[in-house]
Amino acid sequence: MLNRDPLQRVLYIDLTKRRFWIEYRPELFEKYIGGTGVANVLLREECPERTDPLGPENPVIFSVGPLVGLFPMASKTVAMFKSPHTGNLGESHAGGRSAVCIRQAGYGAIVIKGVSPIPVYITIFNDQVQFHDGRALWGMRSNLTARALREKEPGSGIRSILRIGVGGERLVTYACLISETYRHFGRLGLGAVFGSKKLKAIVISGKRSLPVTDKKVYKKIYDEIFHQILTNPSLKKYHDLGTALNILPLNKLKALPTKNLQNPCFEEAGKISGEHLAENYLGRRLACAHCPIACIHLAALRELYEDEPYFYKTTFISYDYELIYALGTMLGVSNPQGLLRLLDEIEVLGLDAISTGVVLAWTTEAFQKGLITEKETSGLEPKWGDYETYMEIVKNIVLQVNDFYQALAKGVEYASERYGGKEFALAFGKNEMPGYHTGHGGHLTFLTGARHSHLDSAGYSFDQKFLGKEPLTPRDYAEKLFAEESYRQILSSLVICFFARGVYDYPTIINTLKIAGFDFSEEELKKLGKNILKEKYQFKFREGFSLDNIRIPKRILETLSPYGQLKEEFLREAIIHYKELINVI
Repeated sequence: MLNRDPLQRVLYIDLTKRRFWIEYRPELFEKYIGGTGVANVLLREECPERTDPLGPENPVIFSVGPLVGLFPMASKTVAMFKSPHTGNLGESHAGGRSAVCIRQAGYGAIVIKGVSPIPVYITIFNDQVQFHDGRALWGMRSNLTARALREKEPGSGIRSILRIGVGGERLVTYACLISETYRHFGRLGLGAVFGSKKLKAIVISGKRSLPVTDKKVYKKIYDEIFHQILTNPSLKKYHDLGTALNILPLNKLKALPTKNLQNPCFEEAGKISGEHLAENYLGRRLACAHCPIACIHLAALRELYEDEPYFYKTTFISYDYELIYALGTMLGVSNPQGLLRLLDEIEVLGLDAISTGVVLAWTTEAFQKGLITEKETSGLEPKWGDYETYMEIVKNIVLQVNDFYQALAKGVEYASERYGGKEFALAFGKNEMPGYHTGHGGHLTFLTGARHSHLDSAGYSFDQKFLGKEPLTPRDYAEKLFAEESYRQILSSLVICFFARGVYDYPTIINTLKIAGFDFSEEELKKLGKNILKEKYQFKFREGFSLDNIRIPKRILETLSPYGQLKEEFLREAIIHYKELINVI
């Protein structure tokens, strides 16, 4: 590996003592590349066993990879921490500019420890780290925080602003960390960890150059990858409609969770489809740094000012499939303007939209079934499609105005344990359900994946691929999911966007790594992917997770899928095979 590459440097920040230092860790990056692989090692080093996720000993790890800033769509930052939402492994990825800014500041990873006695924000520029009084920003909505920081910290060049909203300050366990304006470390509560540390925001920038081994070969490989990305049909669709294009196909397939998965399709899906939003509301497309696809779609919502007739304000609101699922179909919301207003409220409060939507869906059904009443909801009556009431409920969750809203602020698993309705509480490993009811594979990903995310092992894609063909056995599913999740550990260690997985095959990865100063064979990469996955599970098992007694929500077995009624015994058998694969690495 090139000794001059700043990737090997790890920046440590101690909020308690307001000090920082830099350590050179070449052996760490030479073995684990970067991203997920490195972050997982640093988490194990810095996080004591059974530590309080909201305590000072819980570290926040940010890590990037050697291809960041060099090749297109290597644009993600990996965050690792102990999740306050699940009490276990927290891993979240975000695009935007943060990865490039961390690389140009001269680091492969950043470790944040301790807790500040007062609210602070941090600025990082090359080797300079400064701590600033953040009390004036505390309590500020996330969009206003970004504006205030741009005014307080003017400068030129590319920079990244990571910050929390009031949800993180109030320790809602599924609060997110917002990157720039429309990207997020969305899942598992990184925003609450920031809030517990009294850390409102981080501003990162730098002007270091990035080394390559051979400039001529670098340019040739770069041009080849760039051309493949531009001509790949599977990537063009993300530019045209974004992931919101999934609404209508999944609805037709009867795999689109609706009204807390009481139904597998939504009769008014067309009103909030990617096609309808693009035709009637699309205002802009944005891209993460070094990405030509621009899959980020922003709706332009034009509304009258309340007290100013004929004066309009235009709000740009990011939307994608998971947001439309969680706050649209899961809640029976078909009014596109109402959906966008709900999305914007959750954005500025700094909450994970997926978890919030599932929590609201459970609340609605629990209210309908009489498990909770207006006494618990402070007079509100949640009803399917009533986005205005949902907006009020969300505000109450953040403020935690009573015991019930305090329970909702800890997620659907916790709330259902307190108030009942666990059979329709859609959480997997305590993390709320993503938007796929495609078959056994999708739910096996949620159950077994290290992050309990649809992005872990992509079971939903196997469900769709093999629909109408010879069915997969439980062992087949386990082997395919394990292989896919192992491969994705390499992608996330390089921090390549998963949308580009069809472009970055093993030969391409090997060639790009050589340009960055690494020498791996395909066999070595495959072995490393499996080892990273196993080490992540070792952390999970250490912190109390078990594949033997994981809860399978009853609702997923009741609502018909494209494969008909799903079977618990099928899922249990596949989990046993998956566990065997983990143990034999």
